[in-house]
Amino acid sequence: MLSVGDIEIYLLNDGTVWVDPGGSFGLVPRKLWNRYLKANDDYLVPMNLVCPLIKAGNQWIICDTGLGINKLPEKAYKIWSLERPNGSLFDGLARMGLTPEDIDVVLNTHLHADHCTGNTRFDNNGDLVASFPNATYYVHQQEVLDASNPNERTAATYLDVNFKPLIDSGHLQQLDGDRMITEGVRMVHTPGHTAGHMSVVIESQGESAIFVCDLASYAVHFTKLAWMTAYDVLPLITLESKRVWQRWAIEHEAYVIFSHDTQTPVITVRDGERAPVMDAVAVDLV
Repeated sequence: MLSVGDIEIYLLNDGTVWVDPGGSFGLVPRKLWNRYLKANDDYLVPMNLVCPLIKAGNQWIICDTGLGINKLPEKAYKIWSLERPNGSLFDGLARMGLTPEDIDVVLNTHLHADHCTGNTRFDNNGDLVASFPNATYYVHQQEVLDASNPNERTAATYLDVNFKPLIDSGHLQQLDGDRMITEGVRMVHTPGHTAGHMSVVIESQGESAIFVCDLASYAVHFTKLAWMTAYDVLPLITLESKRVWQRWAIEHEAYVIFSHDTQTPVITVRDGERAPVMDAVAVDLV
C-alpha cells in the first residue's frame, strides 16, 4: 500500500498477459530494451494489468478494470496468454474485504480492452450490466467517440460491450478535459497513446502520485522520452505528454504508478547528470 498524505493506494493486479515486444517497444532496438526486460521462449514479454484502488475520504475509487471475469471467449485467453495465479481484480477486491457494490467511482484512463473489459459483466440472465453497480464511471469523451467509430487498427481493442451498456444505463460520465473527481484525486488529459487518454493524479498533504497508465507502459518508457509503444496512435504527442508529466513528477517528488510494469510498478524520478534517473519503490500487489 502507498500513502499519499491521508489517501491510501492499493495496487490490485488483474493478471499478467504476454505480448510481442514489437508492440511494447515499437522502434526501440532489442539490444536496448533487452537490458530492462527479457522475453520468454516464445519471444513474448510480460505485462501486468495493475488497477490502482484508491481510498480517499469515504470513497473507494478504482482506476481501470482489466480484462473482466466472464466476458472473454476462450480464444481471447489464448491470444492474451493471460495468467492469473492470484485471481482477477475482483478476487483482489475480496482480499481487501470489498465487493463490487462497495466501489463508488471507476476511472477509465482509456477504452482499450485490457483496461476496461471489467467495466461490465454478464448477469444471470445473460444481460450486460455494470460490474460496479453503485459506481459512477468516468472517461474522456474523445475516447467514447473513437471507440464508437473504430478503424481497421483499433477495432480489435475498442469493443462497445465495454462501454455502451454504461452509457445506456447512465453509469458513464464523459469528460471534456481535466476533472477533479473528489478531494485529492483528479483526472488529467495525457494524450498520445490514444487521443482521449487520461491519467490519475493523487495529491494530499503536500505529497503526490500519478497513475500514468499507458502514457508509459513500463517505467523505462517514462524516463526515456523517445521510447514508446507501437500501440500509441499519436506517438509524437505521447512524447510531449511524457515531457510535461516527467518534469511534474520530478518537481513534486511523486510516486509514478504503472499499469504494465512487472518489475518496477512504482518509481520516483529525479534529475541525473544526463537524463532522469528512476528509483524503484517497494510495494506489494494485492
